[in-house]
Amino acid sequence: MDLEQKKYPIGRFQKPAEFDEGKIKDWITVIKEFPNKVKELTQNMSDEQLDTPYRENGWTVRQVVHHCADSHINSFTRFKLALTEDKPVIKPYMENLWAELGDTKHLPIDSSLSILEGLHHRWTVLLESMTSEDYHRIFVHPEHNNEISLYTALATYDWHCNHHLGHIQLTLQK
Repeated sequence: MDLEQKKYPIGRFQKPAEFDEGKIKDWITVIKEFPNKVKELTQNMSDEQLDTPYRENGWTVRQVVHHCADSHINSFTRFKLALTEDKPVIKPYMENLWAELGDTKHLPIDSSLSILEGLHHRWTVLLESMTSEDYHRIFVHPEHNNEISLYTALATYDWHCNHHLGHIQLTLQK
């Protein structure tokens, strides 16, 4: 397996070309089931396995789980901002630096699993309550200076969940 496959076990994110309401339900299911899938994959992992990177110079499983909690909190907040404000400019964060902080590198993953469980429950309820028009609402990402629809954001986090599940699975295969 080459470096690209290790970095992107399910491939790079492909932005949807057009709005397809039929995909929304499937993507919501991925958001809903993600915490349980992470818990199932990690429940029997030792600290040594949790501290194993999925690739050379990559994050450890521990960092991946904590990153998902951090990233998904930010995404959930962006959804709520876009649903309640007109084209809000979101606050980016330095995910690579967050992954190096003490809580991410050393803390047991239980707290982040709990965050993911509660957060994804609320996120699922929010997503299921949204209308087609809501999925066209946007936020502005200042780093990329572009507008991102909530439809594209949902597609991104469908990919993000599966992307990081792939990293955990790579580690388990070692």
